[in-house]
Amino acid sequence: MSEESIAFALKQATETKFLEIGSGIINKIPQIFAEQFPGKKAIVIADPNTYGVAGKKVHEVLKNAGLEGVEPYILDDPNLYADYVFVEQVRDYLRDKDVTPVAVGSGVINDITKRAGSELKRPYMCVATAASMDGYSSAGASITNKGAKITHACEAPRAIVADIDIIAAAPPLMTASGYADLYAKVVSGADWILAAELADPDKPKKGIEPMTGAWNIVQDGLAESLQDPVGARNGEPKAIGLLTEGLMLGGFAMQSMESWGAGVSRPASGAEHQFSHLWDMEHHTFKGEMAKRFGLYPNQDEQAPSHGFKVGIGTLAITALYEVMLKTPIDQLDVNAAVEKWTSLEDQLKEINEMFAGTDILPFAITQTTDKYVTKEELREQLNKIKNNWSVLKEKIEKQIIPFKETKQRLAAVGAPVEPEQIGISREKLKESFYRAHKIRSRYTILDFAYRAGYLNQWVEEIFNKSGVFQG
Repeated sequence: MSEESIAFALKQATETKFLEIGSGIINKIPQIFAEQFPGKKAIVIADPNTYGVAGKKVHEVLKNAGLEGVEPYILDDPNLYADYVFVEQVRDYLRDKDVTPVAVGSGVINDITKRAGSELKRPYMCVATAASMDGYSSAGASITNKGAKITHACEAPRAIVADIDIIAAAPPLMTASGYADLYAKVVSGADWILAAELADPDKPKKGIEPMTGAWNIVQDGLAESLQDPVGARNGEPKAIGLLTEGLMLGGFAMQSMESWGAGVSRPASGAEHQFSHLWDMEHHTFKGEMAKRFGLYPNQDEQAPSHGFKVGIGTLAITALYEVMLKTPIDQLDVNAAVEKWTSLEDQLKEINEMFAGTDILPFAITQTTDKYVTKEELREQLNKIKNNWSVLKEKIEKQIIPFKETKQRLAAVGAPVEPEQIGISREKLKESFYRAHKIRSRYTILDFAYRAGYLNQWVEEIFNKSGVFQG
Protein backbone atom coordinates (compact mmCIF):
# COMPACT_ATOMS: atom_id res chain seq x y z
CA MET A 1 0.00 0.00 0.00
CA SER A 2 1.19 3.48 -0.77
CA GLU A 3 1.21 6.07 2.01
CA GLU A 4 2.16 8.63 -0.63
CA SER A 5 -0.97 7.87 -2.71
CA ILE A 6 -3.22 8.11 0.33
CA ALA A 7 -1.61 11.37 1.47
CA PHE A 8 -2.05 12.88 -2.01
CA ALA A 9 -5.70 11.76 -2.14
CA LEU A 10 -6.46 13.17 1.31
CA LYS A 11 -5.09 16.55 0.23
CA GLN A 12 -7.51 16.54 -2.73
CA ALA A 13 -10.47 15.38 -0.62
CA THR A 14 -12.78 18.06 0.72
CA GLU A 15 -14.34 16.22 3.68
CA THR A 16 -12.34 13.16 4.77
CA LYS A 17 -9.33 14.14 6.87
CA PHE A 18 -7.99 10.75 7.93
CA LEU A 19 -7.62 7.26 6.49
CA GLU A 20 -5.61 4.37 7.83
CA ILE A 21 -5.45 0.92 6.27
CA GLY A 22 -3.51 -1.79 8.06
CA SER A 23 -3.42 -4.84 10.27
CA GLY A 24 -4.60 -4.66 13.87
CA ILE A 25 -5.44 -0.96 13.76
CA ILE A 26 -8.85 -1.49 15.35
CA ASN A 27 -7.02 -1.02 18.67
CA LYS A 28 -5.99 2.49 17.59
CA ILE A 29 -9.59 3.64 17.13
CA PRO A 30 -9.82 5.51 20.48
CA GLN A 31 -6.70 7.54 19.66
CA ILE A 32 -7.92 8.27 16.13
CA PHE A 33 -11.41 9.19 17.35
CA ALA A 34 -10.06 11.55 20.02
CA GLU A 35 -7.80 13.29 17.50
CA GLN A 36 -10.46 13.69 14.81
CA PHE A 37 -13.41 14.50 17.09
CA PRO A 38 -11.89 16.34 20.07
CA GLY A 39 -14.15 16.58 23.09
CA LYS A 40 -16.79 14.28 21.56
CA LYS A 41 -18.26 10.94 22.66
CA ALA A 42 -19.06 8.08 20.30
CA ILE A 43 -21.95 5.80 19.43
CA VAL A 44 -21.37 2.61 17.45
CA ILE A 45 -23.91 1.96 14.68
CA ALA A 46 -23.97 -1.54 13.22
CA ASP A 47 -26.14 -4.49 12.28
CA PRO A 48 -25.98 -7.84 14.11
CA ASN A 49 -23.40 -9.24 11.66
CA THR A 50 -21.07 -6.25 11.63
CA TYR A 51 -21.41 -5.86 15.39
CA GLY A 52 -20.19 -9.42 15.82
CA VAL A 53 -17.38 -8.99 13.30
CA ALA A 54 -16.00 -5.68 14.56
CA GLY A 55 -18.61 -3.53 16.32
CA LYS A 56 -18.31 -5.22 19.69
CA LYS A 57 -14.54 -4.72 19.69
CA VAL A 58 -14.90 -1.07 18.59
CA HIS A 59 -17.46 -0.55 21.37
CA GLU A 60 -15.15 -2.10 23.95
CA VAL A 61 -12.06 -0.07 23.06
CA LEU A 62 -14.03 3.19 22.97
CA LYS A 63 -15.71 2.40 26.29
CA ASN A 64 -12.41 1.51 27.94
CA ALA A 65 -10.98 4.81 26.74
CA GLY A 66 -13.92 6.75 28.22
CA LEU A 67 -15.14 7.76 24.76
CA GLU A 68 -18.49 5.98 24.68
CA GLY A 69 -21.48 8.32 24.75
CA VAL A 70 -24.37 5.84 24.65
CA GLU A 71 -24.78 2.13 24.01
CA PRO A 72 -24.44 0.89 20.40
CA TYR A 73 -27.43 1.26 18.08
CA ILE A 74 -28.02 -2.03 16.26
CA LEU A 75 -30.16 -2.10 13.12
CA ASP A 76 -31.55 -5.61 13.49
CA ASP A 77 -34.22 -5.75 10.77
CA PRO A 78 -33.69 -9.13 8.98
CA ASN A 79 -34.24 -7.45 5.60
CA LEU A 80 -32.05 -4.43 6.30
CA TYR A 81 -30.95 -2.54 3.20
CA ALA A 82 -30.18 1.05 2.28
CA ASP A 83 -33.74 2.38 2.46
CA TYR A 84 -34.65 5.85 3.67
CA VAL A 85 -36.87 4.40 6.41
CA PHE A 86 -33.70 3.21 8.17
CA VAL A 87 -32.04 6.59 7.65
CA GLU A 88 -34.99 8.15 9.48
CA GLN A 89 -34.67 5.63 12.32
CA VAL A 90 -31.00 6.42 12.89
CA ARG A 91 -31.45 10.16 12.42
CA ASP A 92 -34.36 10.35 14.87
CA TYR A 93 -32.50 8.26 17.45
CA LEU A 94 -29.42 10.50 17.25
CA ARG A 95 -31.23 13.82 17.10
CA ASP A 96 -31.31 14.59 20.84
CA LYS A 97 -28.02 12.84 21.71
CA ASP A 98 -24.72 14.71 21.65
CA VAL A 99 -22.73 11.80 20.21
CA THR A 100 -20.64 11.20 17.09
CA PRO A 101 -21.67 8.18 14.99
CA VAL A 102 -19.12 5.46 14.32
CA ALA A 103 -20.49 3.36 11.47
CA VAL A 104 -19.18 -0.22 11.62
CA GLY A 105 -20.01 -2.05 8.41
CA SER A 106 -19.86 -1.73 4.65
CA GLY A 107 -22.27 -0.32 2.06
CA VAL A 108 -25.63 -0.40 3.84
CA ILE A 109 -24.51 0.69 7.32
CA ASN A 110 -22.16 3.31 5.92
CA ASP A 111 -24.76 4.82 3.57
CA ILE A 112 -27.49 4.91 6.23
CA THR A 113 -25.18 6.54 8.79
CA LYS A 114 -23.72 8.92 6.21
CA ARG A 115 -27.14 10.25 5.22
CA ALA A 116 -28.49 10.39 8.77
CA GLY A 117 -25.40 12.23 10.00
CA SER A 118 -25.53 14.62 7.05
CA GLU A 119 -29.15 15.54 7.78
CA LEU A 120 -28.12 16.35 11.35
CA LYS A 121 -24.99 18.18 10.12
CA ARG A 122 -22.97 15.79 12.25
CA PRO A 123 -19.63 14.41 11.01
CA TYR A 124 -19.00 10.71 11.51
CA MET A 125 -16.35 8.01 11.49
CA CYS A 126 -16.41 4.81 9.48
CA VAL A 127 -14.88 1.44 10.36
CA ALA A 128 -14.88 -0.67 7.20
CA THR A 129 -15.63 -4.38 7.49
CA ALA A 130 -15.40 -5.52 3.85
CA ALA A 131 -13.77 -4.50 0.58
CA SER A 132 -17.17 -4.66 -1.08
CA MET A 133 -17.70 -1.26 -2.75
CA ASP A 134 -16.15 2.16 -3.34
CA GLY A 135 -18.73 4.21 -1.44
CA TYR A 136 -16.96 4.41 1.92
CA SER A 137 -15.16 7.64 1.10
CA SER A 138 -17.60 9.16 -1.38
CA ALA A 139 -19.63 12.30 -0.75
CA GLY A 140 -22.96 10.63 -1.43
CA ALA A 141 -25.12 7.70 -0.39
CA SER A 142 -27.20 5.37 -2.57
CA ILE A 143 -30.52 5.20 -0.75
CA THR A 144 -33.86 3.76 -1.87
CA ASN A 145 -36.63 6.26 -1.19
CA LYS A 146 -40.23 5.30 -1.96
CA GLY A 147 -39.05 2.58 -4.33
CA ALA A 148 -36.56 4.71 -6.29
CA LYS A 149 -32.84 4.24 -5.66
CA ILE A 150 -30.98 7.52 -6.01
CA THR A 151 -27.69 8.98 -4.83
CA HIS A 152 -28.32 11.47 -2.04
CA ALA A 153 -25.76 14.22 -1.57
CA CYS A 154 -24.18 14.04 1.86
CA GLU A 155 -20.82 14.46 3.52
CA ALA A 156 -18.21 11.73 3.41
CA PRO A 157 -16.85 10.39 6.71
CA ARG A 158 -14.32 12.61 8.43
CA ALA A 159 -12.22 9.57 9.37
CA ILE A 160 -12.02 6.03 8.00
CA VAL A 161 -10.33 3.00 9.52
CA ALA A 162 -9.88 -0.20 7.52
CA ASP A 163 -8.44 -3.10 9.51
CA ILE A 164 -7.14 -5.61 6.98
CA ASP A 165 -7.48 -8.52 9.44
CA ILE A 166 -11.24 -7.90 9.60
CA ILE A 167 -11.70 -7.12 5.90
CA ALA A 168 -9.74 -10.21 4.80
CA ALA A 169 -12.15 -12.40 6.80
CA ALA A 170 -15.25 -10.99 5.06
CA PRO A 171 -17.31 -13.35 2.87
CA PRO A 172 -15.47 -13.86 -0.46
CA LEU A 173 -18.56 -12.77 -2.41
CA MET A 174 -18.34 -9.33 -0.80
CA THR A 175 -14.69 -9.06 -1.81
CA ALA A 176 -15.59 -10.18 -5.34
CA SER A 177 -18.24 -7.46 -5.50
CA GLY A 178 -15.72 -4.81 -4.45
CA TYR A 179 -13.16 -6.06 -6.96
CA ALA A 180 -15.75 -5.80 -9.75
CA ASP A 181 -16.69 -2.29 -8.62
CA LEU A 182 -13.03 -1.23 -8.69
CA TYR A 183 -12.45 -2.92 -12.06
CA ALA A 184 -15.15 -0.65 -13.50
CA LYS A 185 -12.67 2.24 -13.22
CA VAL A 186 -10.89 0.78 -16.25
CA VAL A 187 -13.79 1.44 -18.62
CA SER A 188 -15.02 4.56 -16.82
CA GLY A 189 -11.50 5.89 -17.38
CA ALA A 190 -11.88 5.29 -21.11
CA ASP A 191 -15.17 7.18 -21.02
CA TRP A 192 -13.46 10.11 -19.33
CA ILE A 193 -10.72 10.12 -21.99
CA LEU A 194 -13.44 10.34 -24.63
CA ALA A 195 -15.41 13.05 -22.83
CA ALA A 196 -12.36 15.15 -21.99
CA GLU A 197 -11.61 15.45 -25.70
CA LEU A 198 -14.84 17.43 -26.00
CA ALA A 199 -14.39 19.59 -22.89
CA ASP A 200 -14.25 23.32 -23.59
CA PRO A 201 -13.43 25.61 -20.62
CA ASP A 202 -15.17 28.48 -22.42
CA LYS A 203 -18.35 26.43 -22.94
CA PRO A 204 -18.77 24.08 -19.96
CA LYS A 205 -21.45 21.47 -20.54
CA LYS A 206 -23.02 19.12 -18.03
CA GLY A 207 -21.60 15.62 -18.25
CA ILE A 208 -18.44 16.65 -20.14
CA GLU A 209 -15.67 17.22 -17.61
CA PRO A 210 -12.01 17.98 -18.43
CA MET A 211 -9.26 15.89 -16.89
CA THR A 212 -8.39 16.88 -13.32
CA GLY A 213 -6.10 15.56 -10.61
CA ALA A 214 -8.90 13.12 -9.76
CA TRP A 215 -7.72 11.03 -12.72
CA ASN A 216 -4.39 10.37 -11.02
CA ILE A 217 -6.01 9.56 -7.67
CA VAL A 218 -8.00 6.72 -9.27
CA GLN A 219 -5.88 5.57 -12.17
CA ASP A 220 -2.25 5.76 -11.03
CA GLY A 221 -2.48 2.75 -8.72
CA LEU A 222 -5.40 0.97 -10.36
CA ALA A 223 -3.39 -1.72 -12.15
CA GLU A 224 -1.61 -2.66 -8.92
CA SER A 225 -4.87 -2.76 -6.95
CA LEU A 226 -6.38 -5.19 -9.47
CA GLN A 227 -3.30 -7.34 -10.04
CA ASP A 228 -4.18 -10.30 -7.81
CA PRO A 229 -7.83 -11.41 -8.07
CA VAL A 230 -7.02 -14.89 -6.76
CA GLY A 231 -5.24 -13.44 -3.74
CA ALA A 232 -8.20 -11.16 -3.07
CA ARG A 233 -10.59 -14.12 -3.30
CA ASN A 234 -8.46 -16.04 -0.82
CA GLY A 235 -8.27 -13.14 1.61
CA GLU A 236 -4.51 -12.67 1.30
CA PRO A 237 -3.57 -9.52 3.26
CA LYS A 238 -1.50 -7.83 0.53
CA ALA A 239 -4.15 -8.29 -2.15
CA ILE A 240 -6.92 -7.20 0.23
CA GLY A 241 -4.92 -4.15 1.29
CA LEU A 242 -4.35 -3.02 -2.30
CA LEU A 243 -8.00 -3.62 -3.20
CA THR A 244 -9.18 -1.66 -0.16
CA GLU A 245 -6.86 1.23 -0.98
CA GLY A 246 -8.10 1.36 -4.56
CA LEU A 247 -11.73 1.45 -3.41
CA MET A 248 -11.03 4.23 -0.92
CA LEU A 249 -9.16 6.35 -3.47
CA GLY A 250 -12.16 6.31 -5.79
CA GLY A 251 -14.25 8.05 -3.16
CA PHE A 252 -11.58 10.67 -2.53
CA ALA A 253 -11.43 11.39 -6.25
CA MET A 254 -15.18 12.03 -6.26
CA GLN A 255 -14.79 14.39 -3.30
CA SER A 256 -12.19 16.36 -5.26
CA MET A 257 -14.74 16.94 -8.04
CA GLU A 258 -17.20 18.82 -5.83
CA SER A 259 -16.50 22.10 -7.66
CA TRP A 260 -18.32 20.50 -10.62
CA GLY A 261 -21.43 19.96 -8.53
CA ALA A 262 -22.70 17.71 -5.77
CA GLY A 263 -22.39 14.02 -6.43
CA VAL A 264 -20.18 14.23 -9.55
CA SER A 265 -18.78 10.71 -9.81
CA ARG A 266 -16.98 11.01 -13.16
CA PRO A 267 -13.63 9.65 -11.82
CA ALA A 268 -15.23 6.36 -10.75
CA SER A 269 -18.32 5.87 -12.88
CA GLY A 270 -19.11 5.66 -16.58
CA ALA A 271 -21.36 3.78 -18.97
CA GLU A 272 -20.85 0.52 -17.06
CA HIS A 273 -22.52 2.06 -14.00
CA GLN A 274 -25.45 3.17 -16.16
CA PHE A 275 -26.32 -0.52 -16.65
CA SER A 276 -26.35 -1.01 -12.88
CA HIS A 277 -28.39 2.16 -12.31
CA LEU A 278 -30.88 1.06 -14.98
CA TRP A 279 -31.37 -2.36 -13.40
CA ASP A 280 -31.79 -0.69 -10.00
CA MET A 281 -34.46 1.60 -11.45
CA GLU A 282 -36.16 -1.39 -13.06
CA HIS A 283 -36.18 -3.05 -9.60
CA HIS A 284 -34.38 -6.06 -11.03
CA THR A 285 -34.32 -9.15 -8.81
CA PHE A 286 -33.77 -12.82 -9.55
CA LYS A 287 -33.94 -16.23 -7.89
CA GLY A 288 -32.66 -19.77 -8.26
CA GLU A 289 -29.34 -21.48 -7.65
CA MET A 290 -27.30 -18.63 -9.11
CA ALA A 291 -29.16 -16.22 -6.87
CA LYS A 292 -28.14 -18.29 -3.86
CA ARG A 293 -24.53 -18.05 -4.95
CA PHE A 294 -24.37 -14.45 -6.09
CA GLY A 295 -27.19 -12.74 -4.19
CA LEU A 296 -26.57 -10.77 -1.03
CA TYR A 297 -30.10 -10.95 0.44
CA PRO A 298 -30.47 -14.57 1.62
CA ASN A 299 -33.67 -13.84 3.58
CA GLN A 300 -35.65 -13.06 0.43
CA ASP A 301 -36.90 -15.42 -2.28
CA GLU A 302 -36.31 -12.74 -4.90
CA GLN A 303 -32.84 -11.27 -4.61
CA ALA A 304 -31.19 -8.14 -5.93
CA PRO A 305 -27.64 -8.67 -7.22
CA SER A 306 -25.00 -6.64 -5.42
CA HIS A 307 -23.97 -3.31 -6.91
CA GLY A 308 -20.51 -4.64 -7.76
CA PHE A 309 -21.89 -7.67 -9.58
CA LYS A 310 -24.22 -5.53 -11.71
CA VAL A 311 -21.35 -3.17 -12.45
CA GLY A 312 -19.12 -6.13 -13.34
CA ILE A 313 -21.53 -7.30 -16.05
CA GLY A 314 -21.83 -3.67 -17.19
CA THR A 315 -18.03 -3.50 -17.38
CA LEU A 316 -17.92 -6.56 -19.63
CA ALA A 317 -20.63 -5.05 -21.85
CA ILE A 318 -18.83 -1.72 -22.24
CA THR A 319 -15.44 -3.42 -22.71
CA ALA A 320 -17.00 -5.33 -25.60
CA LEU A 321 -18.33 -2.07 -27.06
CA TYR A 322 -14.90 -0.44 -26.82
CA GLU A 323 -13.28 -3.38 -28.59
CA VAL A 324 -15.68 -2.94 -31.49
CA MET A 325 -15.07 0.81 -31.47
CA LEU A 326 -11.31 0.32 -31.67
CA LYS A 327 -11.77 -1.81 -34.81
CA THR A 328 -13.90 0.90 -36.46
CA PRO A 329 -12.19 3.48 -38.73
CA ILE A 330 -13.46 6.50 -36.79
CA ASP A 331 -11.10 8.71 -38.81
CA GLN A 332 -13.30 7.94 -41.81
CA LEU A 333 -16.57 8.87 -40.10
CA ASP A 334 -18.99 10.69 -42.42
CA VAL A 335 -19.76 13.58 -40.10
CA ASN A 336 -22.15 15.24 -42.55
CA ALA A 337 -24.24 12.08 -42.79
CA ALA A 338 -24.36 11.68 -39.00
CA VAL A 339 -25.41 15.29 -38.54
CA GLU A 340 -28.06 14.96 -41.24
CA LYS A 341 -29.58 11.95 -39.44
CA TRP A 342 -29.53 13.67 -36.02
CA THR A 343 -33.08 13.89 -34.72
CA SER A 344 -34.72 16.73 -32.84
CA LEU A 345 -35.09 16.70 -29.05
CA GLU A 346 -38.84 16.35 -29.56
CA ASP A 347 -38.34 13.14 -31.57
CA GLN A 348 -35.86 11.75 -29.03
CA LEU A 349 -38.32 12.40 -26.21
CA LYS A 350 -40.97 10.53 -28.19
CA GLU A 351 -38.56 7.60 -28.38
CA ILE A 352 -38.04 7.79 -24.61
CA ASN A 353 -41.79 7.93 -23.98
CA GLU A 354 -42.20 4.70 -25.94
CA MET A 355 -39.20 3.06 -24.26
CA PHE A 356 -40.18 3.84 -20.66
CA ALA A 357 -43.97 4.22 -20.90
CA GLY A 358 -45.70 3.41 -17.61
CA THR A 359 -42.52 3.33 -15.51
CA ASP A 360 -41.11 5.71 -12.92
CA ILE A 361 -37.95 5.91 -15.05
CA LEU A 362 -39.70 8.06 -17.67
CA PRO A 363 -39.48 11.52 -16.07
CA PHE A 364 -35.89 10.89 -15.05
CA ALA A 365 -34.89 9.82 -18.58
CA ILE A 366 -36.63 12.88 -20.05
CA THR A 367 -34.66 15.21 -17.77
CA GLN A 368 -31.30 13.52 -18.37
CA THR A 369 -31.73 13.33 -22.15
CA THR A 370 -32.85 16.97 -22.30
CA ASP A 371 -29.80 18.02 -20.29
CA LYS A 372 -27.36 16.37 -22.69
CA TYR A 373 -29.07 17.13 -25.99
CA VAL A 374 -26.91 18.95 -28.54
CA THR A 375 -27.85 20.93 -31.62
CA LYS A 376 -26.69 19.83 -35.06
CA GLU A 377 -23.98 22.50 -34.95
CA GLU A 378 -22.74 21.26 -31.58
CA LEU A 379 -22.86 17.66 -32.81
CA ARG A 380 -20.78 18.52 -35.88
CA GLU A 381 -18.16 20.17 -33.68
CA GLN A 382 -18.03 17.17 -31.30
CA LEU A 383 -17.79 14.52 -33.99
CA ASN A 384 -15.10 16.43 -35.87
CA LYS A 385 -13.03 16.76 -32.69
CA ILE A 386 -13.06 13.00 -32.16
CA LYS A 387 -12.60 12.15 -35.84
CA ASN A 388 -9.70 14.56 -36.36
CA ASN A 389 -7.85 13.43 -33.24
CA TRP A 390 -8.76 9.76 -33.50
CA SER A 391 -5.19 8.46 -33.88
CA VAL A 392 -4.21 9.99 -30.52
CA LEU A 393 -7.50 9.08 -28.82
CA LYS A 394 -7.34 5.52 -30.10
CA GLU A 395 -3.87 5.06 -28.65
CA LYS A 396 -5.00 6.38 -25.25
CA ILE A 397 -8.08 4.15 -25.18
CA GLU A 398 -6.14 1.06 -26.29
CA LYS A 399 -3.72 1.68 -23.42
CA GLN A 400 -6.60 2.11 -20.97
CA ILE A 401 -8.88 -0.81 -21.89
CA ILE A 402 -8.09 -4.32 -20.67
CA PRO A 403 -9.21 -6.88 -23.31
CA PHE A 404 -12.61 -8.53 -22.86
CA LYS A 405 -11.12 -12.02 -22.56
CA GLU A 406 -8.71 -10.97 -19.80
CA THR A 407 -11.40 -8.95 -18.03
CA LYS A 408 -13.67 -11.98 -17.97
CA GLN A 409 -10.86 -14.19 -16.67
CA ARG A 410 -10.00 -11.79 -13.85
CA LEU A 411 -13.60 -11.36 -12.73
CA ALA A 412 -14.09 -15.13 -12.75
CA ALA A 413 -10.86 -15.59 -10.78
CA VAL A 414 -12.09 -13.32 -7.99
CA GLY A 415 -15.44 -15.15 -7.90
CA ALA A 416 -17.65 -12.53 -9.59
CA PRO A 417 -20.34 -13.30 -12.19
CA VAL A 418 -19.14 -13.17 -15.79
CA GLU A 419 -22.33 -14.12 -17.64
CA PRO A 420 -25.43 -11.91 -17.48
CA GLU A 421 -27.64 -14.89 -16.63
CA GLN A 422 -25.69 -15.30 -13.38
CA ILE A 423 -27.39 -12.14 -12.10
CA GLY A 424 -30.72 -12.90 -13.79
CA ILE A 425 -30.16 -10.79 -16.93
CA SER A 426 -31.01 -12.54 -20.21
CA ARG A 427 -29.01 -11.84 -23.38
CA GLU A 428 -32.06 -10.08 -24.79
CA LYS A 429 -32.35 -7.86 -21.71
CA LEU A 430 -28.63 -7.08 -21.79
CA LYS A 431 -28.91 -6.10 -25.45
CA GLU A 432 -31.86 -3.81 -24.71
CA SER A 433 -29.91 -2.30 -21.83
CA PHE A 434 -27.39 -0.70 -24.19
CA TYR A 435 -30.20 1.48 -25.56
CA ARG A 436 -32.07 2.04 -22.31
CA ALA A 437 -28.97 2.81 -20.21
CA HIS A 438 -27.97 5.49 -22.70
CA LYS A 439 -31.12 7.46 -21.87
CA ILE A 440 -30.83 7.69 -18.08
CA ARG A 441 -27.64 9.73 -17.56
CA SER A 442 -26.45 13.05 -18.95
CA ARG A 443 -22.80 12.00 -18.49
CA TYR A 444 -20.99 11.66 -21.84
CA THR A 445 -19.79 8.10 -22.46
CA ILE A 446 -19.09 5.75 -25.34
CA LEU A 447 -22.87 5.19 -25.54
CA ASP A 448 -23.32 8.86 -26.44
CA PHE A 449 -20.59 8.85 -29.07
CA ALA A 450 -21.95 5.66 -30.63
CA TYR A 451 -25.51 7.02 -30.67
CA ARG A 452 -24.55 10.42 -32.08
CA ALA A 453 -22.18 9.04 -34.70
CA GLY A 454 -24.77 6.49 -35.87
CA TYR A 455 -22.74 3.45 -34.77
CA LEU A 456 -24.76 2.18 -31.80
CA ASN A 457 -27.01 -0.29 -33.64
CA GLN A 458 -24.11 -1.64 -35.71
CA TRP A 459 -21.82 -2.10 -32.71
CA VAL A 460 -24.42 -3.72 -30.48
CA GLU A 461 -25.41 -6.13 -33.24
CA GLU A 462 -21.77 -7.10 -33.68
CA ILE A 463 -21.44 -7.88 -29.97
CA PHE A 464 -24.49 -10.15 -30.04
CA ASN A 465 -24.10 -11.83 -33.44
CA LYS A 466 -22.94 -15.43 -33.90
CA SER A 467 -19.27 -14.49 -33.58
CA GLY A 468 -19.75 -11.81 -30.93
CA VAL A 469 -18.70 -12.09 -27.31
CA PHE A 470 -22.35 -12.17 -26.14
CA GLN A 471 -23.65 -14.47 -28.85
CA GLY A 472 -26.81 -16.34 -27.86
